[in-house]
Amino acid sequence: AARRDFYWLRSFIAGGVAGCCAKTTTAPLDRVKILLQAHNHHYKHLGVFSTLCAVPRKEGYLGLYKGNGAMMIRIFPYGAIQFMAFDQYKKVIKKQLGISGHVHRLMAGSMAGITAVICTYPLDMVRVRLAFQVKGEHKYMGIIHAFKMIYTKEGGFSGFYRGLMPTVVGMAPYAGFSFFTFGTLKSIGLAQAPNLLGRPSLDNPDVLVLKTHVNLLCGGIAGAIAQTISYPLDVTRRRMQLGAVLPDSEKCLTMVQTLKYVYQQHGIRRGLYRGLSLNYIRCIPSQAVAFTTYELMKQFLHLN
Repeated sequence: AARRDFYWLRSFIAGGVAGCCAKTTTAPLDRVKILLQAHNHHYKHLGVFSTLCAVPRKEGYLGLYKGNGAMMIRIFPYGAIQFMAFDQYKKVIKKQLGISGHVHRLMAGSMAGITAVICTYPLDMVRVRLAFQVKGEHKYMGIIHAFKMIYTKEGGFSGFYRGLMPTVVGMAPYAGFSFFTFGTLKSIGLAQAPNLLGRPSLDNPDVLVLKTHVNLLCGGIAGAIAQTISYPLDVTRRRMQLGAVLPDSEKCLTMVQTLKYVYQQHGIRRGLYRGLSLNYIRCIPSQAVAFTTYELMKQFLHLN
């Protein structure tokens, strides 16, 4: 039993570390994405690369990592819960429902993503508020202060869950397709070309794992497909989370209202998909690093 208890813990740590590595790789792009998606007035006339250059000039290089502390506090439990829940849900769906093949990956991935989002949503809310601030106009002094302010000023506990609906609706296809694509590519790759793409796992020579560069590639493809499907909901979530901070917040109270408003004001390309190219640059390496780190941590912590 001790081995099994520690299995939970080891799986939790593996997912957490994978999440943190992935996010730190792309933190500057994350900050820029939030500034652009919600049209921050200091940077709204700029594009992606000019914003990436303007932020260090205006706020120093650490400005690119603004909100990253709050991000790490959120992403460790998020990554941990997501990867761990995925493994557990996959077993349950296989055993209890008898569904296997590729469909159980899609279902388990969606459920894992939703579980992780609900558990860590208030931290995401605080991080977005901190990342949206620009030097010299600080409304929140830090993580704890932001928690207190949102709690007292925006209706208590429910204040932390603004924009949860589009997040959950967007997370289901995103996490689902992400795990589904990665798992499917991995199993097809190892079945079709085991010698070319695979190598024996370090902790269990009977288990084949993908070579690191193949892992990165599969993770990247998984990220790209998942992103494209769920992106408009991501824009909607950011708008709703920033709610009170944005001038047009009363038009963005529900998910459908927000989607309609963004579409009418800015159209598809400049509205619903604004910042998508940046998201590819951000999500493809991020997913690639996440899956690769997780696969390596699994070997390192003897999870195979």
